Amino acid sequence: METHICYIFILALPVACIAWTVTKEEIFKEAREFCVDKSKSCNKLVKRKFFYVFTCEYCFSHYVTILILFITKFTLLYNDWRGYILAGFSIIWIANVYMSLYNIIRIDLKKEKIRVAKEESELKQ
Repeated sequence: METHICYIFILALPVACIAWTVTKEEIFKEAREFCVDKSKSCNKLVKRKFFYVFTCEYCFSHYVTILILFITKFTLLYNDWRGYILAGFSIIWIANVYMSLYNIIRIDLKKEKIRVAKEESELKQ
């Protein structure tokens, strides 16, 4: 059981990394902007929701988790479909905690950069 808990925290790392990168980072900016436009302008609800998934790290983490579970065959507590459901939601939750912490750290770093730049400009004057 203890190793299963460790696996959840480990498997949540690539889920968080992939979900964050696709939905937030510059490398996927053009694709994300395309998806944002399509999620607002498609005439069918299903199409709008499909494209929205690629713009929301929480939503996208569900699909990445399904892929990770398919690859690893990891289950939690049960060795059948119930184990996949428990593992899936556990990994999603941990991955979203990781992404939230990462976002907080990034915001703090940006604030610090702005503060330092402001102090340097005041010192130059």
